[in-house]
Amino acid sequence: MQTSSPKTSRVAVTGNVGAVPPKPEEFKYIRFRIEGEVARLTLERPEHNMLNERMLSELAVGIDSLEGRGDVKLIVLDSAGQSFCGGIELGEYTPRRAFQVLDAFQRAFTAMLDTSKPFLVVVNGPAFGGGAELAALGDLVVATPRAKFAQPEIKLGVFPPLGAAILPFIVGPKRALELVLTGEVISAERALSLGLVNRVVPEAKLEATVKEMSEQVTAHSGAVLTMAKKAILGSMGLSLRDGVRQSMAVFLNELSGLEDSSEGLRAIAEKRSPQWKNR
Repeated sequence: MQTSSPKTSRVAVTGNVGAVPPKPEEFKYIRFRIEGEVARLTLERPEHNMLNERMLSELAVGIDSLEGRGDVKLIVLDSAGQSFCGGIELGEYTPRRAFQVLDAFQRAFTAMLDTSKPFLVVVNGPAFGGGAELAALGDLVVATPRAKFAQPEIKLGVFPPLGAAILPFIVGPKRALELVLTGEVISAERALSLGLVNRVVPEAKLEATVKEMSEQVTAHSGAVLTMAKKAILGSMGLSLRDGVRQSMAVFLNELSGLEDSSEGLRAIAEKRSPQWKNR
């Protein structure tokens, strides 16, 4: 999880990142690299990966920079250190500056929510507050028994704005209310039972599991992966009838025009493996 690579970006810079967002090669708190068809972003701000304005800006820029890249089919977000993410660090900011941090927070989470690429989050340690919201936004989430999740904002006199909106879709309103109103810490196994996590694996098998899941996803057409994600998330919040119409509209009006859809059908007829062009 902490292995560096030739494409790792770890150049520290200073300045007001609110004015000029950092470029991936200038990242200080996010380790950014491309590994084949997978883009990997690692939270790297000792000791608990607390989210400050700079880190949030880097996360947003890193995700947005991948949107036009047809060669990248999957985004993986993981962490270095003992914690996945302890949430937003507001203690170092004045009340006036705190609004800038919250604005950066919104931009980062909007980038995660809006990306067309499948997003895999790897949680190997506590994920509290904004860290738990990061995990909740993952399309796929893998955790180890070391992972713990909590939305403790209620204890500080506030509530998690993204968690309040996202959790009901994932765990249902009753469970969402329980998690937000109590601020309780839950284990990886309970997160799995609630649907917040897809898999819980031993720490020794974490990297192998991430590799396996990455290979399972990237074996398919990148363009079709995008359409599948759009159909699923675009149907959320709709009635069953409207959700089916939404999914069928994507299938008939957008998917059918892809070269890879035709290639998949030809490959079946010719009894061979498809050769994806990701378009």
